[in-house]
Amino acid sequence: MAKVVDVAAYILSRKGPMTAMKLQKLVYYSQAWHLVWDEEPLFAEDIEAWANGPVVRELYKQHRQRWRLGQDETLGGDPSMLTDAERETVDIILDSYGDKPANWLSELTHREDPWKNARVREGLTDGQRGSAVIHQSDMFEYYDGLTSASAEEV
Repeated sequence: MAKVVDVAAYILSRKGPMTAMKLQKLVYYSQAWHLVWDEEPLFAEDIEAWANGPVVRELYKQHRQRWRLGQDETLGGDPSMLTDAERETVDIILDSYGDKPANWLSELTHREDPWKNARVREGLTDGQRGSAVIHQSDMFEYYDGLTSASAEEV
């Protein structure tokens, strides 16, 4: 299993430069959809429901106080640590979400149940700082439900 910094390094190598916020959201969606498609986590680190959307604290520590990250930055990660299946997930996410602005991605996460549920569990209001963990089971259930709903429409 890759580490979150490995996933981040891979994303930057493919789609950088980008803002730190956008990187965090792409990492989040990579984890969410890998849970659905491969039924296992992409990385072990927790994702927290911060005021501006999902954030992996371990990744945040690597880019703290930096707004923009370059394509050649590794943030302490190694993109070659991803398996073929892990790279495939991230590539699909980059094809689907990679051209979206950071604020659009953040707003999208705010409308989705995993982020909202984590904040409600901790009693956090909109804009309030907090570190509520987004449960992987919530991510799986929500995003798997999206694929089930899409399949029923066809």
